[in-house]
Amino acid sequence: MRIAVVGGGSTYTPELIEGFARRMDVLPFDEIVLQDISAERLEVVGGLGRRIFAKSGIAERLLTTTSLEEAVDGASAVLVQLRVGGQQARLVDETLPAKFDLVGQETTGPGGFAKALRTVPVVLRIAETMAELAEPDAWLVDFTNPVGIVVQALLDEGHRALGLCNVAIGFQRRLAARFGVPADRVRLDHAGLNHLSWIRAVYVDGVDRLSELLDSTDADALADETGVPVDLLRTLRAIPSYYLHYFYCTDHVVAAQRVGPQRAAEVLEIENTLLAMYADPALDSKPELLEQRGGAYYSEAAAGLVTSLLTDDNALHYVDVRNEGTIAGLPDDAVVEVPATVGRTGARPLPVAPLAPEMLGLVQAVKAYETLTIEAARTGSKAAALRALIANPLVREWDLAVPLLDELLAANATYLPAFDPGRG
Repeated sequence: MRIAVVGGGSTYTPELIEGFARRMDVLPFDEIVLQDISAERLEVVGGLGRRIFAKSGIAERLLTTTSLEEAVDGASAVLVQLRVGGQQARLVDETLPAKFDLVGQETTGPGGFAKALRTVPVVLRIAETMAELAEPDAWLVDFTNPVGIVVQALLDEGHRALGLCNVAIGFQRRLAARFGVPADRVRLDHAGLNHLSWIRAVYVDGVDRLSELLDSTDADALADETGVPVDLLRTLRAIPSYYLHYFYCTDHVVAAQRVGPQRAAEVLEIENTLLAMYADPALDSKPELLEQRGGAYYSEAAAGLVTSLLTDDNALHYVDVRNEGTIAGLPDDAVVEVPATVGRTGARPLPVAPLAPEMLGLVQAVKAYETLTIEAARTGSKAAALRALIANPLVREWDLAVPLLDELLAANATYLPAFDPGRG
């Protein structure tokens, strides 16, 4: 059993390696292959990965390569966790929109749009290589943002893929700690799109405890976590994803971004420090600093999902998958983020109650934007890109969309060969 990690030079990777090491008894893999375009980062991250595996006596099962073909050849599962353009491109995603008084963020708004244009063609090429070289029933697990858009593009092209985000599992773990119970006794009614979801019930041993949370002082902590006023939580009677504060509190976000600091700059500094730490031959576990990088519980979510896909354990996960009637008011082929049981044949979404009107309307608008963004990313059409931007609730205005697109394309020209000047 070979598991490949594309973007294996990421500073997230040691946490992922620890997750697989802990699961050797239920997921007896033969090798983990880390692939990255940077040989230098592979050497550093791979070195720490081998030392982590060495504690379990399996150091020889971790391989590294800069060749995508070599990594996915014969793979049973491929995890994709790359960032086209690196942190410098992310910095542009976060800062350029400010020129237009718009939210600057790497997965939503105009920044997320630019990232999708860069990312979708690259991940589709990875999937095409998988189709040629990996096992016939291999799964692509996407952790690359914007996850919902990437997975929609993959499934629309007929690839065998699931999307994974750590938002739901993060809430599940933190809420379990608040109630003082093991995580497996907490189940969330989590529904929506990736980075546009709500928790509408928190079941602890089958009993919904959400109202208890919202009507107590715990709601203040939840408001801090999600970045929205506590009265909004109590009005919605739900816990919104942190990313919804970009929609609910747009003016406050833009004002805060004007004074900084920029998250991309902070992450770049953390990454440089982490890579220096990883290079220490005495280090054989992920450092605590990694928690500040983001992606909490990534190792549990990713390793657990791969385990379900390859061992058919039918465990519960929160994944990005075809709607197929799960959320009323969305097309069956739309990719949504919902709880599902997962086995070798993929994810089987569990029934969820209809979204409230204020939730469904926003989801429908963002799904329309996502559809148009995929069209633009695949075709290089400026007309499709403009339609995507005016459909995006965080842009909308034509007088902003036209100059914004010109600047986004110019800033990302290196990564967007499809958008040649002569294309309409």
